[in-house]
Amino acid sequence: MKSVLRSGLACLVIGLMQGAVSAAEVQVAVAANFAGPFEKIAAEFAAESGHKAVVAVGATGKFYAQIKNGAPFEILLAADDETPRKLVAEGDGVAGSTFTYAKGKLVLWSAKPGFVDEGGKVLTRADIAHIAIANPKLAPYGLAAEETLKAGKLYDDLKPKFVIGESIAQTFQFVATGNAELGFVAMSQVLVPGKPVEGSYWAVPSNLYSPILQDAVLLKKGEANAAAQALLKFLKSDKAKAVIKSYGYDL
Repeated sequence: MKSVLRSGLACLVIGLMQGAVSAAEVQVAVAANFAGPFEKIAAEFAAESGHKAVVAVGATGKFYAQIKNGAPFEILLAADDETPRKLVAEGDGVAGSTFTYAKGKLVLWSAKPGFVDEGGKVLTRADIAHIAIANPKLAPYGLAAEETLKAGKLYDDLKPKFVIGESIAQTFQFVATGNAELGFVAMSQVLVPGKPVEGSYWAVPSNLYSPILQDAVLLKKGEANAAAQALLKFLKSDKAKAVIKSYGYDL
């Protein structure tokens, strides 16, 4: 009986040790617009693989600067396709690892119900004092907002009203807290699965701004990390794609 117990205990210890060895962490830099979807994806990834994604959320441009300065990120989920390509070209990303995980959509949003009309004519109202956009130099959604306003020949008139967010997350907060009546944000911030839409929004026609192709890249610091490889593979899975699509992204 003692022999059987010792054998069983030994198997349990070995199993626990193998689990500890196989489970790992991966440091992921996530573009602010993708914070909501990635939270769900990371949870499903952890449940399926045992690996844990340690997440930092922010503006793609800031992440680029941090990576160039030695930040320990192993994966970048950017809000554009240019930054990952640039990192690969400069030797900070792994060649052949980039792929588009989502195509973003821009919306004009207000926290007030019924305030934003279809077509975005609210932008021409004289009583609008503040319009939030993300910094076009750091955030691709900010650049898309700038392109939209220029296409509508509204940019010069509205520029004095801009409230600039460092990321699309801060831009969303400016509108949510009433510091701006309107703001250009990501559709994924407005269409949250299982929750009613707060306020009102206009989905900006995609022909008014350059496509927001959001690419992932495996960074050099994560090249030897099995958890990083596994996460990128999971991002291409049907489970991850279902989450991404539920937040209003195109695939």
